Amino acid sequence: MDKQKKRPGGAEKLRLKKLKSLEVEAAKYSKLTDLFGAGVTAPAGAAAPGDERVEAYMPRQVQGKSSWSVQGESQTNSGSPKTAPPERETAVESYECTGQITDFFSQPDQRNLQSFLNYHPQQKSSNPVVQKVFCSRDGTSRRWLTYCPERHMLYCFICMAFGKRTDSSLFISGMSDWRHIHQRTEEHERSSGHRNCAETYLLKSASADINSVFGGSQMSAHREQVRKRRQVLERIIDVIKVLGKRGLAYRRSENEAAYVEDHTVDHGNFLELILLLGKYDFCLKEHLDSCIENSKKLHLSGGTRGRGSLVTLLSKTTVNSMIDAIHHLIQENISSDIKKAGMFSVQLDTTQDITFQDQCSIIMRYVTDVVHERLVAVLKCSSSTGQAFVNMLSEVLDKMGLSKTMCIGNATDGASNMQGQYKGFSSLLSAQSPNQVHVWCYAHVLNLVLANTTQIVIESGSLFALLNGIAVFIKESYKRMNVWEESGRNKRRRRLAPIGETRWWAKHEALKKVFGFFGKPKDGLYVDVLLTLSAIQKQATVKPCIRVMARGYAESLLKYETILTAQIFPRIFEHTSPLSKYLQTAGMDILSAHRMVASTQDTLKNLRRDFESVKKAADTFVNWTNTEIQERDDTDIEVEATLPQKRRRMKKVLPGEMAQDETLDDAEKSYEVNVNNRIMDTAIEAIHRRFLTHGNLYADLACLDPRNFPSLPFKA
Repeated sequence: MDKQKKRPGGAEKLRLKKLKSLEVEAAKYSKLTDLFGAGVTAPAGAAAPGDERVEAYMPRQVQGKSSWSVQGESQTNSGSPKTAPPERETAVESYECTGQITDFFSQPDQRNLQSFLNYHPQQKSSNPVVQKVFCSRDGTSRRWLTYCPERHMLYCFICMAFGKRTDSSLFISGMSDWRHIHQRTEEHERSSGHRNCAETYLLKSASADINSVFGGSQMSAHREQVRKRRQVLERIIDVIKVLGKRGLAYRRSENEAAYVEDHTVDHGNFLELILLLGKYDFCLKEHLDSCIENSKKLHLSGGTRGRGSLVTLLSKTTVNSMIDAIHHLIQENISSDIKKAGMFSVQLDTTQDITFQDQCSIIMRYVTDVVHERLVAVLKCSSSTGQAFVNMLSEVLDKMGLSKTMCIGNATDGASNMQGQYKGFSSLLSAQSPNQVHVWCYAHVLNLVLANTTQIVIESGSLFALLNGIAVFIKESYKRMNVWEESGRNKRRRRLAPIGETRWWAKHEALKKVFGFFGKPKDGLYVDVLLTLSAIQKQATVKPCIRVMARGYAESLLKYETILTAQIFPRIFEHTSPLSKYLQTAGMDILSAHRMVASTQDTLKNLRRDFESVKKAADTFVNWTNTEIQERDDTDIEVEATLPQKRRRMKKVLPGEMAQDETLDDAEKSYEVNVNNRIMDTAIEAIHRRFLTHGNLYADLACLDPRNFPSLPFKA
């Protein structure tokens, strides 16, 4: 006896009823093309009736139902059956009636791609876990997910359609890890492979509305976020360029204080400018508010100190990256210009920064239509040998893509590690670049000439040490500065400046401020300095050591020897200072510079033995100073008018002993021979030895200057 057949339930009755109606409808037509012609509209972009791609997706019947029939999901809460959108319902019904099976949950081939896209996504399910996956946390619908109820798996139909055949993603083969489904879905959504496939799908569906395809898609939000951040980054780059152009510091130690709404904190130049621009720029203001809000949430949540994983574009990492990018772009531009020029020369020197670290600056000099001098690198020196500098230059040239054989010259100072015959920088560079020629900076050479001249005798060294000591002594205390300000008649005072070793004009300026010009004492501040030192010396409340120093400086200034020495150097500086300034100009003409050097030497030769003019200028200075002091202050200060006579030391000579050369008894004659003549002879000889030995070479090089082309004789 056969077992009694179980009576079908309500859902089964509805499916059977629907299947019966489909069979009745299918019996009326003999072709698939007739089905589309019965008033059912095919979806846009679908395959045409009778296309092979449609026939490949014809489903086969299995026990009275199609392969995509879903049990328990064909009716809503009210009991009425769910209906798919018209386009998708048409495609589904057309496939069901053929009685064939096609797997829509595997990667399609190119012929069946459009039919595959028309079928998906399938997001019908009464399972709350599955329904929750179809929406992201921000409420955006994940239209790329499709669900297979028979297999109880989730798929990404976009990656199935446009992904690689070798891709091993679970959302292509079927995701069934329901315990970690939300985590796996978010990971896949953020993956680069999914984004590439989504971009491909958008290109294919360019005629469709993105919002209708994805329903407020993540790609649209991502692109909008990228656009805003690019606008913010443009403003940040402009601020970095302004700070770099003005040579200002970027940050302070409290660099993260920008994320705290405390306007009393000094955030540094960079963040202060960003906050200032944020008041008037909506895009930057929105970004700053977002950074501050996210930072607050991070700190309140008990997270680690600092920014964490927040992308603010305001950190030191971003600033350093932008500076490095700008540095590389500038180097590439300079490298391109040098390659077009075909040759270059290099200038190299070191100096200490505020942390007492040696920094080496490398400057490239090349010619296009004009002469260019470009700073290409500032590097920390770990060694000061000639080989270390050659290696440093080689690394910079390799980064810029330049060959050392293009180097035709180098300019350095006269240190032994630069000009050494065997291990100097110039000699080692010549071994790698045989065509390069060493050029000693002529402005630096002139400074060495003046330095030797001012230190050749003790009288000249004492003069400039005295000027530097007085300037430092007065500036050390505000009380002494007040006395200095009150001592002069002219309230528009000129400050006394100390003498710096690296400021080549500093000695001339210090001498001119105190003693004025040659033979013109009214232009100097000599009387004011004397009265200031005298007033400090008389103050009873000042420490004795300070009063002693003031008296020592005053006594040195009152010596006639100091006045004479101070009248020798103005005549030298009046001719060497213009030459020094011209040698430092960018468009210097070699031949003109050589002529100026020769003219300066000839002028100094004419003044070499003119001590009478020096003595006359010194006497004029003394007479005017003594008169001015008596008129301004009734004191016992008086400048010496003559050199003190020295007692001749008699040396005993034995009978038959040869007499030695007798020393000069006259103090003025002794000063003329031992001080004036030695100073002038040293300056003239140093200029001739260092400058005038390559006159013919300079004349030949001047012919290569385009400015001299019209004056050159041309023969037919």
